[in-house]
Amino acid sequence: MLKFDDKLSNTRITDLRALEEERTVETTAPQLGFKYINLRGYTINPEAIAIIDEKKARDCEVVGFEFNKNILSIAAKNPTSPKTQALLLELQNRRYVLNIYMCSSASLEHGWKRYTDIVDSSAEKRGVFEINTADIIRLTTTINKKEDIEELLKKISTLSNVRRISETLELIFAGALALRASDIHIEPEEKGIRVRYRFDGVLHDIVDIDSYIYSRIISRLKLLSGMVLNTRAEAQDGRFTFDTGEKEIEIRSSVIPGAIAESIVMRLLDPSVASFSMDKIQLNEYIESVMRQQLKRPNGLIITTGPTGSGKTTALYAFLREVHTEGTKIITLENPVEYKLEGIMQTQIEDEYTFATGLRAILRQDPDVIMVGEIRDREVAETAIHAAQTGHLVFSTLHTNSAVAAFPRLIDLGVDPRIFGTSINIIIGQRLLRVLCPHCKQAYESMGEEKEVIKQIISTHPHPVPVPDPLTIYRAVGCDQCGQTGFKGRMGIFEGIVMDDAVEEAVLRDPREHVIMEAARPQGIPTMAEDGIEKVLLGQTSMKELERVVELPHKISSAQNEKTPVTEVVSDDDFLSHVV
Repeated sequence: MLKFDDKLSNTRITDLRALEEERTVETTAPQLGFKYINLRGYTINPEAIAIIDEKKARDCEVVGFEFNKNILSIAAKNPTSPKTQALLLELQNRRYVLNIYMCSSASLEHGWKRYTDIVDSSAEKRGVFEINTADIIRLTTTINKKEDIEELLKKISTLSNVRRISETLELIFAGALALRASDIHIEPEEKGIRVRYRFDGVLHDIVDIDSYIYSRIISRLKLLSGMVLNTRAEAQDGRFTFDTGEKEIEIRSSVIPGAIAESIVMRLLDPSVASFSMDKIQLNEYIESVMRQQLKRPNGLIITTGPTGSGKTTALYAFLREVHTEGTKIITLENPVEYKLEGIMQTQIEDEYTFATGLRAILRQDPDVIMVGEIRDREVAETAIHAAQTGHLVFSTLHTNSAVAAFPRLIDLGVDPRIFGTSINIIIGQRLLRVLCPHCKQAYESMGEEKEVIKQIISTHPHPVPVPDPLTIYRAVGCDQCGQTGFKGRMGIFEGIVMDDAVEEAVLRDPREHVIMEAARPQGIPTMAEDGIEKVLLGQTSMKELERVVELPHKISSAQNEKTPVTEVVSDDDFLSHVV
Protein backbone atom coordinates (compact mmCIF):
# COMPACT_ATOMS: atom_id res chain seq x y z
CA MET A 1 0.00 0.00 0.00
CA LEU A 2 1.33 3.42 -0.95
CA LYS A 3 2.27 5.82 1.85
CA PHE A 4 2.36 9.58 1.38
CA ASP A 5 4.92 11.77 3.17
CA ASP A 6 2.84 14.65 4.50
CA LYS A 7 5.56 16.23 6.69
CA LEU A 8 6.10 19.09 4.25
CA SER A 9 2.38 19.81 4.06
CA ASN A 10 2.00 19.75 7.86
CA THR A 11 4.98 22.12 8.25
CA ARG A 12 3.45 24.47 5.70
CA ILE A 13 0.08 24.42 7.49
CA THR A 14 1.79 25.13 10.86
CA ASP A 15 3.68 28.07 9.37
CA LEU A 16 0.48 29.51 7.89
CA ARG A 17 -1.33 29.18 11.21
CA ALA A 18 1.56 30.93 13.02
CA LEU A 19 1.55 33.71 10.41
CA GLU A 20 -2.22 34.11 10.73
CA GLU A 21 -1.96 34.30 14.55
CA GLU A 22 0.81 36.89 14.28
CA ARG A 23 -1.36 39.06 12.01
CA THR A 24 -4.37 38.68 14.29
CA VAL A 25 -2.40 39.69 17.40
CA GLU A 26 -0.88 42.66 15.54
CA THR A 27 -4.38 43.84 14.60
CA THR A 28 -6.06 43.09 17.95
CA ALA A 29 -3.40 44.58 20.27
CA PRO A 30 -4.11 48.29 19.53
CA GLN A 31 -7.88 47.66 19.67
CA LEU A 32 -7.45 46.39 23.26
CA GLY A 33 -5.14 49.28 24.15
CA PHE A 34 -1.82 47.38 24.09
CA LYS A 35 1.38 47.67 22.04
CA TYR A 36 2.31 44.76 19.78
CA ILE A 37 5.69 42.97 19.93
CA ASN A 38 7.23 40.15 17.87
CA LEU A 39 10.04 38.65 19.96
CA ARG A 40 11.44 36.43 17.21
CA GLY A 41 14.73 38.05 16.26
CA TYR A 42 14.56 40.40 19.25
CA THR A 43 17.61 40.60 21.53
CA ILE A 44 16.10 39.67 24.91
CA ASN A 45 17.71 41.04 28.06
CA PRO A 46 18.65 38.13 30.42
CA GLU A 47 17.93 40.33 33.45
CA ALA A 48 14.33 40.75 32.29
CA ILE A 49 13.94 37.00 31.79
CA ALA A 50 15.21 36.23 35.29
CA ILE A 51 12.71 38.51 37.08
CA ILE A 52 9.75 36.17 36.42
CA ASP A 53 10.04 32.52 37.44
CA GLU A 54 9.87 30.21 34.40
CA LYS A 55 7.01 28.07 35.75
CA LYS A 56 4.94 31.16 36.57
CA ALA A 57 5.78 32.75 33.20
CA ARG A 58 4.56 29.68 31.31
CA ASP A 59 1.46 29.33 33.50
CA CYS A 60 0.48 32.98 32.95
CA GLU A 61 1.67 33.00 29.30
CA VAL A 62 4.03 35.95 29.70
CA VAL A 63 7.74 36.67 29.35
CA GLY A 64 9.95 39.59 30.35
CA PHE A 65 12.08 40.83 27.48
CA GLU A 66 13.56 44.23 28.46
CA PHE A 67 14.68 45.78 31.76
CA ASN A 68 16.15 49.23 32.38
CA LYS A 69 16.53 50.54 35.93
CA ASN A 70 13.11 49.57 37.40
CA ILE A 71 11.17 49.57 34.12
CA LEU A 72 10.23 46.03 33.04
CA SER A 73 8.79 45.30 29.57
CA ILE A 74 6.54 42.22 29.44
CA ALA A 75 5.06 40.38 26.47
CA ALA A 76 1.75 38.57 27.19
CA LYS A 77 -0.51 36.42 25.04
CA ASN A 78 -3.65 37.62 26.84
CA PRO A 79 -2.87 40.65 29.06
CA THR A 80 -6.47 40.85 30.37
CA SER A 81 -6.70 37.24 31.67
CA PRO A 82 -7.09 36.88 35.48
CA LYS A 83 -3.82 34.94 35.83
CA THR A 84 -1.86 37.53 33.88
CA GLN A 85 -3.47 40.40 35.80
CA ALA A 86 -2.59 38.76 39.13
CA LEU A 87 1.05 38.39 38.06
CA LEU A 88 1.23 42.01 36.87
CA LEU A 89 -0.17 43.20 40.22
CA GLU A 90 2.46 41.13 42.04
CA LEU A 91 5.24 42.71 39.95
CA GLN A 92 3.87 46.21 40.61
CA ASN A 93 3.91 45.45 44.33
CA ARG A 94 7.61 44.59 43.90
CA ARG A 95 7.99 48.21 42.68
CA TYR A 96 8.49 47.44 38.97
CA VAL A 97 7.13 49.93 36.44
CA LEU A 98 5.53 47.80 33.74
CA ASN A 99 5.31 48.20 29.97
CA ILE A 100 2.78 45.64 28.70
CA TYR A 101 2.90 44.30 25.15
CA MET A 102 0.74 41.74 23.38
CA CYS A 103 2.41 38.88 21.51
CA SER A 104 1.75 35.57 19.76
CA SER A 105 2.37 32.01 20.99
CA ALA A 106 5.47 31.83 18.77
CA SER A 107 6.93 34.90 20.47
CA LEU A 108 6.35 33.37 23.90
CA GLU A 109 8.05 30.13 22.88
CA HIS A 110 11.01 32.12 21.56
CA GLY A 111 11.26 34.04 24.84
CA TRP A 112 10.90 30.96 27.07
CA LYS A 113 13.87 29.34 25.33
CA ARG A 114 16.08 32.02 26.91
CA TYR A 115 15.45 30.48 30.35
CA THR A 116 17.77 27.67 29.24
CA ASP A 117 20.66 30.13 29.04
CA ILE A 118 20.05 31.28 32.60
CA VAL A 119 19.61 27.74 33.98
CA ASP A 120 22.81 26.59 32.27
CA SER A 121 24.75 29.53 33.57
CA SER A 122 23.33 29.13 37.12
CA ALA A 123 24.75 32.51 38.10
CA GLU A 124 23.00 34.01 41.11
CA LYS A 125 24.03 37.60 40.57
CA ARG A 126 25.15 39.42 37.45
CA GLY A 127 28.65 40.81 37.75
CA VAL A 128 29.71 38.56 40.64
CA PHE A 129 31.06 35.04 40.17
CA GLU A 130 30.00 33.05 43.24
CA ILE A 131 33.11 30.96 43.65
CA ASN A 132 34.04 28.51 46.41
CA THR A 133 36.99 30.20 48.09
CA ALA A 134 38.12 26.97 49.77
CA ASP A 135 38.28 25.26 46.36
CA ILE A 136 40.20 28.18 44.84
CA ILE A 137 42.76 28.12 47.66
CA ARG A 138 43.11 24.35 47.33
CA LEU A 139 43.53 24.50 43.56
CA THR A 140 46.03 27.37 43.55
CA THR A 141 48.26 25.48 45.99
CA THR A 142 47.95 22.31 43.90
CA ILE A 143 48.79 23.90 40.52
CA ASN A 144 52.53 24.47 40.04
CA LYS A 145 52.78 24.12 36.26
CA LYS A 146 50.40 24.22 33.32
CA GLU A 147 50.35 20.40 32.98
CA ASP A 148 48.65 20.20 36.39
CA ILE A 149 45.57 21.92 34.95
CA GLU A 150 45.11 19.20 32.32
CA GLU A 151 45.34 16.48 34.97
CA LEU A 152 42.74 18.18 37.16
CA LEU A 153 40.44 18.70 34.18
CA LYS A 154 40.44 14.95 33.48
CA LYS A 155 39.11 14.33 37.00
CA ILE A 156 36.42 16.99 36.60
CA SER A 157 35.19 15.38 33.34
CA THR A 158 33.74 12.48 35.39
CA LEU A 159 31.39 14.77 37.37
CA SER A 160 27.71 15.51 36.67
CA ASN A 161 27.02 18.19 34.08
CA VAL A 162 25.99 21.03 36.42
CA ARG A 163 28.93 20.56 38.80
CA ARG A 164 31.29 19.95 35.89
CA ILE A 165 30.62 23.41 34.46
CA SER A 166 31.20 25.17 37.80
CA GLU A 167 34.36 23.23 38.60
CA THR A 168 35.79 23.76 35.10
CA LEU A 169 35.36 27.51 35.50
CA GLU A 170 36.88 27.41 38.99
CA LEU A 171 39.85 25.45 37.62
CA ILE A 172 40.40 27.91 34.74
CA PHE A 173 40.48 30.89 37.13
CA ALA A 174 42.49 29.09 39.82
CA GLY A 175 45.07 28.04 37.22
CA ALA A 176 45.38 31.64 36.01
CA LEU A 177 45.96 32.85 39.57
CA ALA A 178 48.44 30.08 40.39
CA LEU A 179 50.51 30.73 37.25
CA ARG A 180 50.15 34.52 37.66
CA ALA A 181 48.51 34.91 34.26
CA SER A 182 47.38 38.34 33.11
CA ASP A 183 44.85 37.09 30.52
CA ILE A 184 42.73 34.01 29.79
CA HIS A 185 41.91 33.23 26.15
CA ILE A 186 39.15 30.74 25.21
CA GLU A 187 39.30 30.20 21.44
CA PRO A 188 37.07 27.83 19.41
CA GLU A 189 38.85 25.97 16.60
CA GLU A 190 37.77 23.25 14.17
CA LYS A 191 39.27 20.45 16.25
CA GLY A 192 38.31 21.73 19.71
CA ILE A 193 38.23 24.66 22.10
CA ARG A 194 41.67 25.95 23.11
CA VAL A 195 42.32 27.60 26.48
CA ARG A 196 45.45 29.74 26.68
CA TYR A 197 47.02 31.90 29.39
CA ARG A 198 49.25 34.90 28.93
CA PHE A 199 51.88 35.07 31.61
CA ASP A 200 55.11 37.04 31.55
CA GLY A 201 53.78 38.62 28.36
CA VAL A 202 53.67 35.41 26.29
CA LEU A 203 50.68 33.22 25.37
CA HIS A 204 50.89 29.55 26.39
CA ASP A 205 48.61 26.67 25.38
CA ILE A 206 47.09 25.27 28.57
CA VAL A 207 44.32 22.77 27.82
CA ASP A 208 41.56 21.87 25.36
CA ILE A 209 37.91 21.62 26.43
CA ASP A 210 35.01 20.02 24.58
CA SER A 211 32.27 21.91 22.75
CA TYR A 212 29.56 20.96 25.26
CA ILE A 213 31.44 22.56 28.16
CA TYR A 214 32.41 25.56 26.00
CA SER A 215 28.80 26.44 25.11
CA ARG A 216 27.77 26.35 28.79
CA ILE A 217 30.84 28.27 29.95
CA ILE A 218 30.45 31.02 27.35
CA SER A 219 26.79 31.53 28.35
CA ARG A 220 27.72 31.81 32.00
CA LEU A 221 30.61 34.19 31.38
CA LYS A 222 28.46 36.40 29.16
CA LEU A 223 25.74 36.57 31.80
CA LEU A 224 28.27 37.38 34.52
CA SER A 225 29.78 40.11 32.33
CA GLY A 226 26.40 41.72 31.66
CA MET A 227 26.41 40.80 27.97
CA VAL A 228 23.43 39.82 25.83
CA LEU A 229 23.32 36.02 25.77
CA ASN A 230 21.69 35.40 22.42
CA THR A 231 23.73 37.96 20.45
CA ARG A 232 26.50 36.03 18.71
CA ALA A 233 27.28 38.20 15.69
CA GLU A 234 28.52 41.30 17.53
CA ALA A 235 31.49 42.15 19.73
CA GLN A 236 30.63 42.71 23.39
CA ASP A 237 32.53 43.94 26.46
CA GLY A 238 31.82 43.49 30.14
CA ARG A 239 33.32 42.87 33.55
CA PHE A 240 32.70 40.92 36.75
CA THR A 241 34.46 40.11 40.01
CA PHE A 242 35.15 37.12 42.22
CA ASP A 243 36.43 36.84 45.76
CA THR A 244 39.30 34.47 46.57
CA GLY A 245 38.99 35.02 50.30
CA GLU A 246 42.17 37.09 50.56
CA LYS A 247 41.43 39.55 47.75
CA GLU A 248 38.87 40.48 45.13
CA ILE A 249 39.85 39.88 41.52
CA GLU A 250 38.21 41.94 38.80
CA ILE A 251 37.78 40.41 35.34
CA ARG A 252 37.49 42.55 32.21
CA SER A 253 35.97 40.40 29.45
CA SER A 254 35.72 40.80 25.69
CA VAL A 255 33.77 38.58 23.29
CA ILE A 256 34.07 38.67 19.50
CA PRO A 257 32.32 36.51 16.86
CA GLY A 258 34.57 33.99 15.12
CA ALA A 259 34.33 31.76 12.06
CA ILE A 260 33.44 28.78 14.27
CA ALA A 261 32.08 30.31 17.48
CA GLU A 262 32.66 33.23 19.82
CA SER A 263 36.11 33.86 21.28
CA ILE A 264 36.40 35.35 24.77
CA VAL A 265 39.43 37.01 26.36
CA MET A 266 39.44 37.88 30.06
CA ARG A 267 41.95 40.28 31.63
CA LEU A 268 42.63 39.59 35.31
CA LEU A 269 43.05 42.78 37.29
CA ASP A 270 44.74 41.75 40.53
CA PRO A 271 45.69 44.72 42.74
CA SER A 272 48.15 42.57 44.71
CA VAL A 273 50.50 42.15 41.72
CA ALA A 274 50.46 45.81 40.67
CA SER A 275 53.62 47.78 41.47
CA PHE A 276 52.83 51.47 41.47
CA SER A 277 56.00 53.21 42.58
CA MET A 278 59.07 54.64 40.88
CA ASP A 279 61.29 52.09 42.63
CA LYS A 280 59.29 49.07 41.47
CA ILE A 281 59.07 49.94 37.76
CA GLN A 282 62.90 49.74 37.63
CA LEU A 283 63.82 52.74 35.50
CA ASN A 284 67.50 52.84 34.60
CA GLU A 285 69.43 55.43 36.58
CA TYR A 286 69.76 57.89 33.67
CA ILE A 287 66.08 58.11 32.75
CA GLU A 288 65.01 57.97 36.41
CA SER A 289 67.07 61.08 37.15
CA VAL A 290 65.47 62.89 34.21
CA MET A 291 61.96 61.72 35.15
CA ARG A 292 62.25 62.94 38.73
CA GLN A 293 63.19 66.37 37.39
CA GLN A 294 60.23 66.39 34.98
CA LEU A 295 57.77 65.32 37.71
CA LYS A 296 58.72 68.36 39.76
CA ARG A 297 57.53 70.70 37.01
CA PRO A 298 54.10 72.27 37.65
CA ASN A 299 52.84 71.90 34.09
CA GLY A 300 53.52 70.20 30.77
CA LEU A 301 52.71 66.95 28.98
CA ILE A 302 54.39 63.62 29.79
CA ILE A 303 53.66 60.82 27.30
CA THR A 304 54.47 57.11 27.58
CA THR A 305 54.54 55.08 24.36
CA GLY A 306 54.52 51.40 23.48
CA PRO A 307 52.20 48.63 22.29
CA THR A 308 49.36 47.10 24.31
CA GLY A 309 50.71 45.25 27.35
CA SER A 310 54.01 47.12 27.57
CA GLY A 311 53.33 48.53 31.03
CA LYS A 312 52.33 52.09 30.05
CA THR A 313 49.45 52.32 32.54
CA THR A 314 51.59 50.90 35.35
CA ALA A 315 54.26 53.52 34.64
CA LEU A 316 51.69 56.32 34.63
CA TYR A 317 50.23 55.13 37.94
CA ALA A 318 53.75 55.14 39.42
CA PHE A 319 54.26 58.71 38.22
CA LEU A 320 50.89 59.75 39.68
CA ARG A 321 51.88 58.26 43.02
CA GLU A 322 55.11 60.24 42.88
CA VAL A 323 53.36 63.60 42.35
CA HIS A 324 50.47 62.85 44.72
CA THR A 325 50.61 65.10 47.77
CA GLU A 326 48.02 66.44 50.19
CA GLY A 327 47.71 69.75 48.34
CA THR A 328 47.44 68.26 44.84
CA LYS A 329 44.18 67.37 43.07
CA ILE A 330 44.60 64.55 40.55
CA ILE A 331 41.85 63.42 38.15
CA THR A 332 42.16 60.54 35.69
CA LEU A 333 40.19 59.64 32.57
CA GLU A 334 40.58 55.93 31.84
CA ASN A 335 39.14 53.18 29.66
CA PRO A 336 38.56 51.34 31.90
CA VAL A 337 39.72 52.09 35.46
CA GLU A 338 41.94 49.05 36.03
CA TYR A 339 43.22 49.69 39.55
CA LYS A 340 41.94 51.96 42.29
CA LEU A 341 44.43 54.53 43.58
CA GLU A 342 43.72 55.97 47.01
CA GLY A 343 43.34 59.75 47.14
CA ILE A 344 43.03 60.11 43.35
CA MET A 345 39.76 60.92 41.54
CA GLN A 346 39.44 58.27 38.81
CA THR A 347 36.78 58.49 36.10
CA GLN A 348 35.89 56.02 33.36
CA ILE A 349 34.74 56.77 29.84
CA GLU A 350 31.24 55.66 28.83
CA ASP A 351 29.04 56.14 25.76
CA GLU A 352 28.52 59.87 26.31
CA TYR A 353 31.62 60.45 28.44
CA THR A 354 34.39 60.09 25.86
CA PHE A 355 38.07 61.00 26.14
CA ALA A 356 37.36 64.33 24.43
CA THR A 357 34.21 65.32 26.36
CA GLY A 358 35.59 63.92 29.61
CA LEU A 359 38.83 65.87 29.30
CA ARG A 360 36.93 69.12 28.73
CA ALA A 361 34.77 68.35 31.79
CA ILE A 362 37.82 67.54 33.92
CA LEU A 363 39.35 70.95 33.15
CA ARG A 364 36.33 72.54 34.85
CA GLN A 365 37.04 70.55 38.03
CA ASP A 366 40.11 72.64 38.98
CA PRO A 367 42.71 69.81 38.82
CA ASP A 368 46.46 70.19 39.28
CA VAL A 369 47.37 66.90 37.59
CA ILE A 370 45.42 65.10 34.84
CA MET A 371 45.88 61.62 33.43
CA VAL A 372 44.28 60.82 30.06
CA GLY A 373 44.35 57.09 29.38
CA GLU A 374 45.14 57.41 25.67
CA ILE A 375 45.61 60.06 22.99
CA ARG A 376 43.76 58.57 20.05
CA ASP A 377 42.62 61.51 17.92
CA ARG A 378 43.28 65.16 17.17
CA GLU A 379 40.62 66.50 19.56
CA VAL A 380 42.05 64.66 22.58
CA ALA A 381 45.65 65.54 21.62
CA GLU A 382 44.91 69.25 21.24
CA THR A 383 42.87 69.40 24.46
CA ALA A 384 45.64 67.63 26.41
CA ILE A 385 48.25 70.01 25.00
CA HIS A 386 46.02 73.00 25.81
CA ALA A 387 45.72 71.75 29.41
CA ALA A 388 49.52 71.37 29.61
CA GLN A 389 49.95 74.94 28.40
CA THR A 390 47.50 76.37 30.94
CA GLY A 391 49.08 75.29 34.20
CA HIS A 392 48.32 71.54 34.42
CA LEU A 393 50.70 68.59 34.58
CA VAL A 394 49.21 66.09 32.11
CA PHE A 395 50.04 62.39 31.69
CA SER A 396 48.93 60.29 28.74
CA THR A 397 49.84 57.35 26.48
CA LEU A 398 50.30 56.98 22.74
CA HIS A 399 50.58 53.81 20.66
CA THR A 400 53.92 54.08 18.84
CA ASN A 401 56.94 51.81 18.49
CA SER A 402 59.38 54.20 20.15
CA ALA A 403 59.64 57.51 22.00
CA VAL A 404 60.87 59.39 18.93
CA ALA A 405 57.98 58.05 16.81
CA ALA A 406 55.53 59.98 19.01
CA PHE A 407 56.49 63.28 17.36
CA PRO A 408 55.52 62.34 13.78
CA ARG A 409 52.47 60.52 15.19
CA LEU A 410 51.18 63.69 16.88
CA ILE A 411 51.82 65.63 13.66
CA ASP A 412 49.92 62.93 11.76
CA LEU A 413 46.98 63.42 14.14
CA GLY A 414 46.90 67.06 13.06
CA VAL A 415 48.64 68.76 16.01
CA ASP A 416 50.67 71.86 15.12
CA PRO A 417 54.37 71.01 15.84
CA ARG A 418 55.07 74.66 16.67
CA ILE A 419 53.35 74.20 20.05
CA PHE A 420 55.34 71.09 21.05
CA GLY A 421 58.11 73.13 22.67
CA THR A 422 55.77 74.93 25.08
CA SER A 423 53.65 71.89 25.97
CA ILE A 424 55.61 68.61 25.90
CA ASN A 425 58.03 67.84 28.76
CA ILE A 426 59.21 64.33 27.91
CA ILE A 427 58.18 61.31 25.84
CA ILE A 428 59.03 57.84 27.13
CA GLY A 429 59.21 54.57 25.21
CA GLN A 430 58.99 51.25 27.04
CA ARG A 431 58.73 47.48 26.74
CA LEU A 432 58.56 44.56 29.18
CA LEU A 433 61.26 41.85 29.17
CA ARG A 434 60.92 38.48 30.86
CA VAL A 435 63.43 37.96 33.67
CA LEU A 436 65.52 34.77 33.61
CA CYS A 437 64.65 32.27 36.32
CA PRO A 438 67.43 32.51 38.93
CA HIS A 439 67.13 28.78 39.70
CA CYS A 440 67.86 27.41 36.23
CA LYS A 441 69.40 30.11 34.00
CA GLN A 442 72.51 28.77 32.30
CA ALA A 443 75.74 30.65 31.61
CA TYR A 444 77.46 30.33 28.25
CA GLU A 445 80.15 32.15 26.30
CA SER A 446 78.80 34.56 23.71
CA MET A 447 80.69 34.41 20.43
CA GLY A 448 80.56 35.39 16.77
CA GLU A 449 77.56 37.25 15.44
CA GLU A 450 75.83 37.57 18.81
CA LYS A 451 78.89 39.09 20.46
CA GLU A 452 79.32 41.56 17.58
CA VAL A 453 75.71 42.75 18.00
CA ILE A 454 76.30 43.32 21.72
CA LYS A 455 79.49 45.30 21.01
CA GLN A 456 77.76 47.34 18.32
CA ILE A 457 74.90 48.37 20.63
CA ILE A 458 77.22 49.13 23.56
CA SER A 459 79.36 51.32 21.29
CA THR A 460 76.43 53.73 20.82
CA HIS A 461 75.46 53.70 24.52
CA PRO A 462 75.83 57.21 26.02
CA HIS A 463 77.33 55.62 29.16
CA PRO A 464 79.03 52.47 27.78
CA VAL A 465 79.95 49.60 30.08
CA PRO A 466 82.99 47.41 29.32
CA VAL A 467 82.33 44.20 27.36
CA PRO A 468 84.59 41.48 28.88
CA ASP A 469 86.45 38.97 26.76
CA PRO A 470 85.48 36.15 26.99
CA LEU A 471 81.89 37.36 27.30
CA THR A 472 79.62 35.27 29.54
CA ILE A 473 75.85 35.81 29.37
CA TYR A 474 72.82 33.65 30.23
CA ARG A 475 70.07 31.73 28.50
CA ALA A 476 66.71 30.27 29.58
CA VAL A 477 66.52 26.57 30.49
CA GLY A 478 63.40 25.71 32.49
CA CYS A 479 62.68 24.07 35.83
CA ASP A 480 59.82 23.37 38.24
CA GLN A 481 60.32 26.77 39.88
CA CYS A 482 59.42 28.64 36.67
CA GLY A 483 56.96 26.14 35.16
CA GLN A 484 59.58 24.97 32.63
CA THR A 485 59.54 28.36 30.87
CA GLY A 486 63.00 29.53 31.93
CA PHE A 487 61.62 32.91 33.02
CA LYS A 488 60.04 34.26 36.17
CA GLY A 489 58.56 37.76 36.21
CA ARG A 490 59.13 40.77 33.97
CA MET A 491 61.03 44.03 34.07
CA GLY A 492 60.88 47.20 32.00
CA ILE A 493 63.33 48.66 29.52
CA PHE A 494 62.96 52.36 28.80
CA GLU A 495 64.05 55.24 26.62
CA GLY A 496 63.12 58.90 26.63
CA ILE A 497 63.40 62.20 24.79
CA VAL A 498 63.20 65.49 26.66
CA MET A 499 61.69 68.38 24.73
CA ASP A 500 64.67 70.77 24.71
CA ASP A 501 65.66 73.47 22.20
CA ALA A 502 67.63 71.08 19.97
CA VAL A 503 64.77 68.57 19.73
CA GLU A 504 62.24 71.35 19.12
CA GLU A 505 64.37 72.75 16.29
CA ALA A 506 64.72 69.28 14.73
CA VAL A 507 60.96 68.64 14.90
CA LEU A 508 60.24 71.95 13.13
CA ARG A 509 63.04 71.57 10.58
CA ASP A 510 62.79 67.88 9.68
CA PRO A 511 60.53 65.65 11.84
CA ARG A 512 62.00 62.37 10.59
CA GLU A 513 62.82 59.96 13.42
CA HIS A 514 66.59 59.68 12.84
CA VAL A 515 66.95 63.48 12.72
CA ILE A 516 65.14 63.89 16.06
CA MET A 517 67.17 61.01 17.57
CA GLU A 518 70.41 62.69 16.59
CA ALA A 519 69.26 65.95 18.17
CA ALA A 520 68.37 64.13 21.41
CA ARG A 521 71.69 62.25 21.71
CA PRO A 522 73.38 64.89 23.95
CA GLN A 523 70.66 64.23 26.58
CA GLY A 524 72.50 61.00 27.48
CA ILE A 525 69.41 58.76 27.80
CA PRO A 526 69.94 55.18 26.51
CA THR A 527 67.58 53.66 23.94
CA MET A 528 65.50 50.58 24.79
CA ALA A 529 67.99 48.36 22.95
CA GLU A 530 70.90 49.86 24.92
CA ASP A 531 69.00 49.54 28.20
CA GLY A 532 68.17 45.93 27.33
CA ILE A 533 71.79 45.04 26.48
CA GLU A 534 72.83 46.25 29.93
CA LYS A 535 70.32 43.85 31.46
CA VAL A 536 71.66 41.02 29.27
CA LEU A 537 75.22 41.72 30.46
CA LEU A 538 73.97 41.73 34.08
CA GLY A 539 72.43 38.27 33.57
CA GLN A 540 68.88 39.48 34.12
CA THR A 541 67.54 38.42 30.72
CA SER A 542 68.67 36.63 27.55
CA MET A 543 69.61 37.87 24.09
CA LYS A 544 66.75 35.86 22.57
CA GLU A 545 64.27 37.58 24.87
CA LEU A 546 65.66 41.03 24.05
CA GLU A 547 65.52 40.23 20.34
CA ARG A 548 61.88 39.15 20.75
CA VAL A 549 60.89 42.48 22.28
CA VAL A 550 62.96 45.17 20.52
CA GLU A 551 64.53 45.54 17.10
CA LEU A 552 68.30 44.98 17.21
CA PRO A 553 70.76 46.28 14.54
CA HIS A 554 70.38 42.98 12.71
CA LYS A 555 68.78 39.64 13.51
CA ILE A 556 71.00 36.98 15.08
CA SER A 557 70.83 33.84 12.93
CA SER A 558 69.70 30.53 14.40
CA ALA A 559 73.08 29.06 13.44
CA GLN A 560 74.58 31.14 16.24
CA ASN A 561 72.78 28.91 18.74
CA GLU A 562 74.57 25.83 17.41
CA LYS A 563 77.86 27.18 18.78
CA THR A 564 76.57 26.96 22.36
CA PRO A 565 77.38 23.97 24.62
CA VAL A 566 75.30 20.83 24.14
CA THR A 567 74.93 20.39 27.90
CA GLU A 568 71.94 22.73 27.89
CA VAL A 569 68.73 21.03 29.01
CA VAL A 570 66.33 23.12 26.92
CA SER A 571 67.58 25.75 24.47
CA ASP A 572 65.79 28.98 23.71
CA ASP A 573 64.69 27.53 20.37
CA ASP A 574 63.19 24.51 22.14
CA PHE A 575 61.38 26.78 24.54
CA LEU A 576 60.06 29.09 21.85
CA SER A 577 58.70 26.17 19.85
CA HIS A 578 56.17 25.63 22.65
CA VAL A 579 55.24 29.28 22.97
CA VAL A 580 52.51 30.81 20.86
